[in-house]
Amino acid sequence: MDTISNTMSTESQLTQTFCDNFMAYFKSHVSHVNITGRNFQSDHALLNGIYDELQGQIDIIAELLRSIDAMMPNSIKQITETSYLADSAVDGSADELLSGVMDDLELLKGTYEDLMYEADRDNHKEIANYAQDRVLALSKHIWMLKSTLA
Repeated sequence: MDTISNTMSTESQLTQTFCDNFMAYFKSHVSHVNITGRNFQSDHALLNGIYDELQGQIDIIAELLRSIDAMMPNSIKQITETSYLADSAVDGSADELLSGVMDDLELLKGTYEDLMYEADRDNHKEIANYAQDRVLALSKHIWMLKSTLA
């Protein structure tokens, strides 16, 4: 019985991670496309790197869910209702857009930290290692955004 409850914990956290990552991807992509201002080129490029990496994680997280016999979320409604990231309009000045993306990445980093803990606890070392790598990558993006906004 322990194995089933442990798997459910990892499954639940992976699903949360999928939804949070998907929302962070979408919002950073919208910010990338809609950003304006005198630093447009550098802000546009910075956001491109962020949303591109987040988009690349969608399939990886979905396949991790399948590797533990779980299904990925199958509707936008499920993703928006499950995600800790607000399903709100993405608009504002360049600084507001960059700040919003940074806030989303900080939340997403926490979600990956929770995944790392749950997966390690449930002896899914490969998932814990993946989550640890994502925490490092997100930390770098957060640092770049903070530096840009300083």
